[in-house]
Amino acid sequence: MEKEIRALLFKLVNCRGIGNLGRLKILSFILENESTEIKKEEMLRIGQVKRYESLFLESWNALSENPEKLQEFQAEHQFLTILDERFPPLLKEIYNCPAVLFYQGNIELLKHKSIAFVGAREASSYGVKIVREFVPAISGAGWVIVSGLAKGIDSRSHEAAIKGQGQTIGVVGTGLDICYPKENTYLHRLIAKEHLLISEHPNGTPPRKHHFPMRNRIIAGLCQATCLIEARRNSGSLITAQSALEYGREVFVVPGNIFLPHSEGCHTLIYEGAKAIFSPQNIIEELNFFR
Repeated sequence: MEKEIRALLFKLVNCRGIGNLGRLKILSFILENESTEIKKEEMLRIGQVKRYESLFLESWNALSENPEKLQEFQAEHQFLTILDERFPPLLKEIYNCPAVLFYQGNIELLKHKSIAFVGAREASSYGVKIVREFVPAISGAGWVIVSGLAKGIDSRSHEAAIKGQGQTIGVVGTGLDICYPKENTYLHRLIAKEHLLISEHPNGTPPRKHHFPMRNRIIAGLCQATCLIEARRNSGSLITAQSALEYGREVFVVPGNIFLPHSEGCHTLIYEGAKAIFSPQNIIEELNFFR
């Protein structure tokens, strides 16, 4: 039944009008009943598809009318389902864990211990200097560096890991065939070829605003720890770090200038209980408990 479940989940990922929680509910029903034979009307009820019912039915019917084309499209992807043995166990622990993870590159990196580096898109020279000092040291200690391939701290963290001969994982909010932002095209392709690129979206999925908060939960859930470098209040990076705290993971924060907006999110998180760190050695000493 594993092959049938993979095919059904792939089809559902390509359906409009249903979210990841709906797919997880349908998967749970399948496992309980040991059958993938579910009528589309039953899927609407199980997946609690109400607001976008017509959108779901329209896309489901379109995919059902050309199963050969759907199979060809599936063959173009490498992906894990939540039932796969190689699926990251830490990620399974989070609320709304992705039912499907698409990937390009070295899937074995998911077995390694990892730490996320996140922060401001408009990184200051101070933030960049922190990345250049911290990331190579931590990567050199054997930790995979995870980030979101955004501008600023994210892309700088990937670059610092690669330059230091370490390994990195990029988590994106688009299909893996779409490079966003465009200026990161070379980095995107390099990570996909020599490191690991992952997404919960199939090829062809463009960047949409709501995809990036969803991507952030994967970054936080994938790692044993998260390090925040420069973040405004209510920024996406701050939300990633807060999610990591909620998941019971270690969260490290680099303090900044108290008069700058770039530091507000960091200092808020320190006030809420995250660990302020002042050198890469601070993090390495804390991470040694995971070995």
